[in-house]
Amino acid sequence: MDHLRRIGQLRRRLTRAGLPCILVTHLPDLRYLSGFTGSSGALAVTRRAARLFTDGRYTAQAAEQVKAAQVEIVKSSPSVAAVEWLAAQSGVEFAGFDPARTTVADLARWKAALPSKLRRGFLSALPSPLVETLRQVKDEDELALMREAALLGCKLFEHILGFIRPGIQEIQVAAEIEHRARLLGAEGMSFETIAAAGARSALPHGRATSALLPRRGFLTLDFGVILKGYCSDMTRTVHLGRPTEAERDTYLAVLEAQEAAIAAVAAGASCGEVDEAARSVLRKANLAEAFTHSTGHGVGLEIHEPPRLGAAQTARLLPGMVVTIEPGVYLAGRYGIRIEDMVAVTRAGAEVLTPSPKALIEL
Repeated sequence: MDHLRRIGQLRRRLTRAGLPCILVTHLPDLRYLSGFTGSSGALAVTRRAARLFTDGRYTAQAAEQVKAAQVEIVKSSPSVAAVEWLAAQSGVEFAGFDPARTTVADLARWKAALPSKLRRGFLSALPSPLVETLRQVKDEDELALMREAALLGCKLFEHILGFIRPGIQEIQVAAEIEHRARLLGAEGMSFETIAAAGARSALPHGRATSALLPRRGFLTLDFGVILKGYCSDMTRTVHLGRPTEAERDTYLAVLEAQEAAIAAVAAGASCGEVDEAARSVLRKANLAEAFTHSTGHGVGLEIHEPPRLGAAQTARLLPGMVVTIEPGVYLAGRYGIRIEDMVAVTRAGAEVLTPSPKALIEL
């Protein structure tokens, strides 16, 4: 990963925004800019210098991981030390910080560490995140890692098809997915695995419980792994036993909506247009009211990142963005169906990163 280039990109954005420096405290942002993966740290970036502050637990780790910034080991809070360092730099009249990633308590601690004359105006809330915006567009190294993570998820789906049977618990299915993920090299799961069967499949985020898989009914599986820091995310809905004609028709409508949204993904398309592509298919099938969430979201170092693919979202897709496409239909007390792929935006359209089968699977 070229962290020097990323810090350079950030500096150009600082210049355009009229900012002399920035304080970065959100850990995924730190990893993106510097390579540091510890649980405690802060990065101060001025137009000429970059300094990462962390504590003694990470002395060796920071020295190994961080090449694009000077490392300083502190005994106090890393973020407080970073604020004090920025305030001491010549030509730095104020420092930007991301208010969406800063608690009221943290801001109070930072102000208390400043000389009294600087407490009122030195710390300046950014009107919009700078690092998070950079992270939306993945470089080739990131895309390669995300393809790898996504394909690991596909292997998990292939494996679990041979494990599923009526009478076992949802939590057994989730545990098997997570155990296999570790055996295949995942650092962990990118979120709590969803395995929801029968009437529980109508819960969009139905966490796995001790409920037994039915002899006949849908099973929704939504899971993702973390591989080398990057998240994957996919959903497949399968059917135990033979589905009714109505269930089959509903599944086909969700699949058509999902494929319509993928077809709408292109550089320059708005997020709202992609959402509408899925929603319009379900509207024609009289199922739009049962689609209760947005069509997708960005994914990367975090499982949920901008942009959001929802109604009336005007943000435009750019080459290198990775988004999920996941329309669903939820009929309370009966069943639910969701199909989700990870999709990379390309100059020519879209690249599906999760090529597992989507035709209705009957087990």
